[in-house]
Order: sequence, then C-alpha cells, then structure tokens
Amino acid sequence: MAERLSALERERIGLGRAAGESIRQIARCLGRAPSTVSREVARYERYGQRYLPSAADWASWLRHRRARRPARLATDAVLRELVLTGLRQRWSPQQIAAWLRIEFPGRKEMQVSHETIYQAIYLQTRGNLRAELTRQVALRSGRAARRHRSQAAGAIRSQRPWLGLNISQRPAEAADRAVPGHWEGDLLEGTRRGGGNSAIATLVERTTRFVILVALPGGKLSEHVATQLAHAMAWLPQRLRASLTWDQGTEMAAHHQFSIATGCPVYFCDPHHPWQRGSNENTNGLLRQYFPKGRFDFTTIDQAGLDHVADELNTRPRMTLGWANLSSPGFGGELVSWFSGVR
Repeated sequence: MAERLSALERERIGLGRAAGESIRQIARCLGRAPSTVSREVARYERYGQRYLPSAADWASWLRHRRARRPARLATDAVLRELVLTGLRQRWSPQQIAAWLRIEFPGRKEMQVSHETIYQAIYLQTRGNLRAELTRQVALRSGRAARRHRSQAAGAIRSQRPWLGLNISQRPAEAADRAVPGHWEGDLLEGTRRGGGNSAIATLVERTTRFVILVALPGGKLSEHVATQLAHAMAWLPQRLRASLTWDQGTEMAAHHQFSIATGCPVYFCDPHHPWQRGSNENTNGLLRQYFPKGRFDFTTIDQAGLDHVADELNTRPRMTLGWANLSSPGFGGELVSWFSGVR
C-alpha cells in the first residue's frame, strides 16, 4: 500500500493547483498515481473550496487519529457479548441496536449503532465479530462483503384466471393492517435428494407479522397444500382467519377446499406483483438465513423444527412494531393470548 501524502507533497499540490496545473501534471511531478492526487484535491474542491495544504494535512492527521482508536466492540466485553448473543439468535444489527436502546435507556455506554456492528462483522480491524460466528449466522444475506444497494427480486407468475378471487376484492380492512386476522402466504422451495424440489408453506399475519411455518411432506400437490394449511390454522379462532392472500401458484388450485375447511377466503395477487404480499416476501427473505436458497432440503426438517424457527422469528424485535414483539408486555392485547399462549 502506498504511503500517505506528506506535508511537502501537499504543498506541491497546492502550488500546482494555484498555478493552474492539471491533476496529471502534478501527479507526474510527485511520482504519484493521478487517482491519489485527484482524491486528495476532490475532498476540498468539490465543495467549492480552494485547496489549502496546511488544512489538508491537519484533516489527514485527524482522520488517521480517529482510525487508530480501538473499536468499542473490541474493548467492551459486556457490550460485545450482548451483540454476539443477538447475532447468534439471527437478529439483524439494526434489531440489536434498537433493543439495546430500549433495554438500557440513558446508558450510552451500553448502546451501539447498527453501523458499528456491521463494521465489526465485515471489517476485521473494527472488532472482528466474524471470528466468533459462522458466516451464515453473522450475515443474514450470507455475503462476505457489503453490497451498496439491494436488488429487487420477486417471483414471476403467469396469469391463471381460474384461481378465483383477485386481491382487489379483499376486504378494505386488510389493507390498513388495523384489524388482525388477515394473512399472506407462499411456498419456500428447497432442494431434494435425488432431484426435484422440496418446499414448506409460510404464513404471515399482516397486523402483528406473526409467522407460521407449515411442513409439506407430501410435496406441492394442491390438495396436500390445502390440507396442511387448514390443519396449521385450525387452532386459530374464526376472527383470526379473516382472509389469506397468495400468489398465483398452482399449489393453491384447491383453495376452495381450504376455504371450506377453515372459513377463510383466499385472494390472489396480480401477476408479477410480489409486493402485494410484502410481509410474506420479507419473511421468506429472513428464512433464507435458516434455509439457504438452493442448498436446503426441506424433507430433512419436521414440523417441530419449523415451529422452533418460527418461534425465533416471532420473538425478534421488529422495527415495524416499534421494536416490540409478541412477547412484549401489553402488545397486541387479546391477540397475544392466542399467538403466544394457545399454541
């Protein structure tokens, strides 16, 4: 790695810029790469300021002085262990940071930003949490490096008019999430030994984001999916089975069978509109931390194992719920007694 610019080199850059020399001319004179000089000058001239060598040298000293400070998560053993505990439970850095603010109000020494946690995971010099965690646990996405912006993704479904009710016919109360009992669902697919796909069904309640995972040992045959979903929702009272929104997959061709068994009508999204089941899409993304895409065989996990994963998701603090969850005191009222006590 090239050494940092010296005070004399910054003086030469200042003289060159004052004389109207180009970046490449100054770089040749210093024996530096043009990109090095360009970055140095851009820190100041991009804001309309004149390049001042003494100010630039002082700013460089301050930057590197800050960089030499030890990371908090490398020096504070108590805070480090709290963060590690959250990561082992597959909480995101944002969830951990919010939980710390709620758990330790007014105690700045027990709080940390989500960016600090990310740096400790991705940058070995800033805390090195990854050394104590597997990549699958530490990084929800499984990536070894940060990605600057997310990429939109969604299932593409063809039009199947025989599926029945369109989402536009769903009760208006389902849209604003004020009334509990409206669900979103989809399949999460995996691999299977010997070829083919295995799958589970995922159900998310729109108001509380409560998750139910449903094993499909008999595969994706629509009659089997309808039976398994009806069994999974049978423990709910009728008022919490107000509607189910699904995509246009053939696995719900037997939706009438499900509705007769549960009294829960099924509505279907428009083609190529996965955001109409946004809560379910988000949940399926979270589940990929447990069940990596293209690498997990769902025939190797039973309903008890799926219930354990669902419990972990349901006890996470959620930003959309003001960092509460179903175990938070006073949250959800009557709904809590069903979602946390009946099952």
